[in-house]
Amino acid sequence: MHETTAAASTFHMALAALIFVITYVVIMTERVNRAIVALLAAGVMILFGVINQEAAIRGVDFNTIGLLIGMMVIVAITRQSGVFQYLAIWSAKKVDASPWGILAMLSVVTAVVSAFLDNVTTVLLIVPVALLITEELKVKAYPYLFSMIISSNIGGTATLIGDPPNIMIGSAVNLTFNDFVVNLAPVIVVVLIANLIPIYFIWGRHLKAAPEDRKRVMDFNERGAITDLVLLKKCLAVIGVVVLSFVFARFLGLEAATIGLFGAAALLLLQCWPHDADEQSKRVTHAFTECEWITIFFFVGLFIVVHGLDSTGLLRLLADKVLAVTGGELNATAMVVLWSSAILSAFIDNIPFVATMIPLIKAMAPSFGGPEGLMPLWWALSLGACLGGNGTLIGASANLVVAGFAERAGQPIRFVPFLLTAFPLMLLSVAICAVYLYWRYL
Repeated sequence: MHETTAAASTFHMALAALIFVITYVVIMTERVNRAIVALLAAGVMILFGVINQEAAIRGVDFNTIGLLIGMMVIVAITRQSGVFQYLAIWSAKKVDASPWGILAMLSVVTAVVSAFLDNVTTVLLIVPVALLITEELKVKAYPYLFSMIISSNIGGTATLIGDPPNIMIGSAVNLTFNDFVVNLAPVIVVVLIANLIPIYFIWGRHLKAAPEDRKRVMDFNERGAITDLVLLKKCLAVIGVVVLSFVFARFLGLEAATIGLFGAAALLLLQCWPHDADEQSKRVTHAFTECEWITIFFFVGLFIVVHGLDSTGLLRLLADKVLAVTGGELNATAMVVLWSSAILSAFIDNIPFVATMIPLIKAMAPSFGGPEGLMPLWWALSLGACLGGNGTLIGASANLVVAGFAERAGQPIRFVPFLLTAFPLMLLSVAICAVYLYWRYL
């Protein structure tokens, strides 16, 4: 009887590993939409008895899903006000339309906005304005687009809500908005500055624009970018309350998903309140349509696949192997997590990677004195997975979105030239983080 159970367990472990590997490979080929792949793989896990439906539903992290949906709705409504276009034009005028000044300012604005919105939304909103400004200045758009890709991934690393890997880690380990800001924001500021210095020497110092071209940019009307001032005031009020709620979440006893979804519901109410039922339906439909449902359902399927893999005990075995390689030493383990996360995330999607790493790191708790001893590993995973996205053009979704804009503007971003500049900058960022982790935690 015991042998039969052991054989079944080994079969399920092998089957789960096979499903997981096939899922990863198909996602990487991009031949089939990643949400379809993840949901099919989740269904196969259940159909072949690796886990049952009840366990599959338990494996879905609804805190992550709820927070993502809530923030997507808030962003969808806020973007209608034109505030992001206002920010881009305001930034350009603050530096007297100096080409290098604009590049630096747009990089900082992109990083700051990415800390509070997801990176893809940030670049979707700011890149079109950056292309317009570079066209008026008659300068190459490539350095600006490159810098905004780098800055969006750096800025998103600083907070709980800036990048999906952080949302997943925060939810899995019960870390608050403040935990991320206190532990990661200081090094992210250093990393951003450290990346802008080489960008200045590669491109910035060569950027020049004629006085008449700079004057055209200075004549832009940033107030004209605000299309709905009343809506903007409502959005800023709700976003302010939401961010404050994240800051005081532990004191209030609230989870991130509750804050995000309540903020979304409040903003929908404020946007719809004065209108009749038909108009309200249109506005709510528009807000929900703007949500990235492909990402949401990708998460749902992926959580089930990873939970199925974890339930077989395979991730615990892998954790033991990693500990054997590092000799169970915290410093070595943290550095392995940081560098492997960064290099792998440059070539594969960091969301499934982090989903796999979370239970693997949790399994190491007994070796490091319980969950509290794992904190340096969580920060190493966050920094590696988020910053690793800067290594290649396929390292993060925001990179591909910007590349799409560049292609349409007739200034395509090619994989190899991007890699040759971006990968060394990514290694520089991770080296700074390695020093920071060692100094602060190890």
